[in-house]
Amino acid sequence: GSASDNLSLRKIAANAIRAVLLACGMLLALSAAGIDLTALSVFGGAIGVGLGFGLQKLAANYVSGFVILAERSLRIGDLVRVDNFEGRITDIKTRYTQIRSLSGRESIVPNEMLITQRIENASLADPNLMLSTVVQVGYGTDVETLRPQLVEVVGAVDRVLETPAPDVYLTAFAADGLELTVVFWILAVEGGHTGVRSEVNLAILRKLTELGIDIPFPQRVMHMPK
Repeated sequence: GSASDNLSLRKIAANAIRAVLLACGMLLALSAAGIDLTALSVFGGAIGVGLGFGLQKLAANYVSGFVILAERSLRIGDLVRVDNFEGRITDIKTRYTQIRSLSGRESIVPNEMLITQRIENASLADPNLMLSTVVQVGYGTDVETLRPQLVEVVGAVDRVLETPAPDVYLTAFAADGLELTVVFWILAVEGGHTGVRSEVNLAILRKLTELGIDIPFPQRVMHMPK
């Protein structure tokens, strides 16, 4: 809020004034001691070089910000992954970019990092996002008949796209049952995808219960020594 902004500005002003006063005090003390101030020009040059290196990163971030905005490689609203942090771009400033994760955490990423590192942008070429969920059914289940029924119920869930259409794959012969992977697509520009996956899982569960198909769970037989 404004209170924290004012506090930050006061801190910046206090630091700047302190630095100026210290510099003036040192110069006055040196001249009073009879030291030739022209000798300080060497130190001034060294300080200038140090400031140059310090400002180099700052300048790089500003230039990178202009490049990002000009190229439109990243846009506000894009779903991106940067340095293992995934979220949606909420703002592109001149020096940094704000990325908000689906859990609500915000990351402030220097623009130079967005130019020099590999960035995954899920929204650049295609606004659609593919999701999947896995369910097991008991051995003996008629998978051929079940597949179109699952596709139908998943396709009826809100936010699941008709094109590309959902699909169901038999992906593994697991120890306890047949593993089915259900693939579906949503628009990446909308809210988080946890709710959609939950709705899809509930729809699958309702359909399997309705058809009387068991979802197997691990069963162990224990032999007691006589």
